[in-house]
Amino acid sequence: MSNDLILDSLRRRMRAMHSLYEDACATMTVDQVNHVEREPCLPIAFSLFHYVNMEDGTYMMITGEMPLWNDDWAEKLGLAIDDHGKHRTPEEMVGQRIEHYDGFIEYMNAVWARTEAFLTEVDPATLTDVIIPKPYPEQIASTYSARVAGEAGITRLDAMECWWYQHGLRHMGEIEHARALVGLEGMTS
Repeated sequence: MSNDLILDSLRRRMRAMHSLYEDACATMTVDQVNHVEREPCLPIAFSLFHYVNMEDGTYMMITGEMPLWNDDWAEKLGLAIDDHGKHRTPEEMVGQRIEHYDGFIEYMNAVWARTEAFLTEVDPATLTDVIIPKPYPEQIASTYSARVAGEAGITRLDAMECWWYQHGLRHMGEIEHARALVGLEGMTS
C-alpha cells in the first residue's frame, strides 16, 4: 500500500474518531462528565482531558511544534488537576473534574483542527521518518508504541497511529462504558 493511501485512511479515521468525541461531548452535561461511579473509578472528565491533552502534547513529538496547552487554557477549563495523568495512579486522578465544560470543548476543537490540518499537509514520504530511534529512553520503552515499532524505532506513522488514533479509540471505549453508568447510550453500533 502506498504512503498516499495510508495517509488518506489515517485522515478519515482520525476525523471519524474526533467526531465520536464531538458527539459524546454534545450529548453529556458537565455533571455527567464529572460523575464518579465509585472510587477509584475515573470520571469521564479524566478520559476526555487526558486524551485531548495527550494528542496536543504528542503533536510536538510528531511535528516539532509546541502544544496548544498553556496557562490560559488551564484557566478556561478550570481543571481540578492540571495534569493529563499519564504518570499518575487512578487514586491520584479520581479527583479530576472539568469546571468549565464549554472551555474544554473549545480546547478539544482547537486540538482537532490543528491535528487534522497537519494531516492534510504532511508529506506522505515522511511517514517512515524515525522520530524516536532505538534504544528507547525508559519513558518510551514500556509503551505500546515501542511494541509496534520496527527495527529502527518509532516512525511518524507509528506515532500517529499509536499516540493519536489507537490511544483515542481506547479512551473512547472508556467514555462509552462510563456513559452507560450515567444513563446515556454508546456512540456507535
